[in-house]
Amino acid sequence: MKAVCDTYAGNLAKGKDNVQTKGKNTPKTFTDYKDLIADPSIDVVVIATPEHLHYEMAMAALKAKKHIYLEKPIAHTLEEGAEIVKAAEASGRMVQVGTQNRSNSLYQQAKKMVEDGMIGDIHYVRAFWYRNSLEDNPAWRYKIPEDASEQNTDWKKFLGTAPYVDKKRAFDKQRYYQWRLYWDYSGGISTDLLVHQTDITNFVCGKTEPTSCMASGGIYRWTQDDREVPDTLSAIYEYPNKFHINYSCFFGNDWFGYGEQFMGGEGTIEVLNRQILNYYPEKFGGKPPAKVAARKPINIHLPGNDIPAVQNHVKNLFEAIAGKAKLIAPARAGQQAAVGGHLATLSYKNGKKVLWDEKTQKYRFS
Repeated sequence: MKAVCDTYAGNLAKGKDNVQTKGKNTPKTFTDYKDLIADPSIDVVVIATPEHLHYEMAMAALKAKKHIYLEKPIAHTLEEGAEIVKAAEASGRMVQVGTQNRSNSLYQQAKKMVEDGMIGDIHYVRAFWYRNSLEDNPAWRYKIPEDASEQNTDWKKFLGTAPYVDKKRAFDKQRYYQWRLYWDYSGGISTDLLVHQTDITNFVCGKTEPTSCMASGGIYRWTQDDREVPDTLSAIYEYPNKFHINYSCFFGNDWFGYGEQFMGGEGTIEVLNRQILNYYPEKFGGKPPAKVAARKPINIHLPGNDIPAVQNHVKNLFEAIAGKAKLIAPARAGQQAAVGGHLATLSYKNGKKVLWDEKTQKYRFS
């Protein structure tokens, strides 16, 4: 089985426009992903491109009968994601979305602890992701090669076929290399970071999609450039059965790092920076019920645990292809996670609460 990463379009930050694979005899070089997926010797593709290219590449790969590792978010819009799910489930091919926290041993333990009733009923989750950097290293302003030009990049292919992208825009090396900062190609915090946390909340707590979202924020920290997406975002989600997520992200202070706190009536589980799990039984004012009093706090620290999580996530895809396992992050789960991100973007842009109907897959503003 041969797998390739579509670095032709997926590793744009390095300015490369081709991908080379080794066949049985001689290396093959592709300058267009369509040629790559047309190669019958390739079974699996990795789509690690800017998110506005996910849809056209994923749909083409599925049509070509390829299995896919598809980086999150599954797509740039709600509608595109829904179409990918439909195509993936009809294709018989495996599509693993890159929400690798599901393959992190600490989150898997948290899920089991919840299922075992160690924190009781859960109605509230607090999720957060905080970052900071110096003035000479603005958030998401990746380094641009000094010799970058329209001649040694592939601007037209970068723009892709998405109808919401401005195809007439002149070459802009900031947009090309720092695409996460612009709405045409990215949902910013909502689809780059937040989706990891709506996804893992779904995984740990057995949830799927929210019924509403209210988001606010803006560009508060990095005001000196032309970025479009916010560097500060808060979002409140309601889910069926009285369940609530309080989400916050800020690119101006990293003291609290990254994590989720799953808060049950009998205890709390928090996973921090993908490498620490803490468990705290509730104290009930010093008079806990006997079953809670018998529980002891837990602290697990696994430095660098995100690396094996990514490895296990890829391994799970290959085991699923071989019929030895079920996908841990199939296309439908990827779309369910992305729904929260897209709703946050819609609420932020429109300044209104957005309501979501999981059955009809439609939204409306309150």
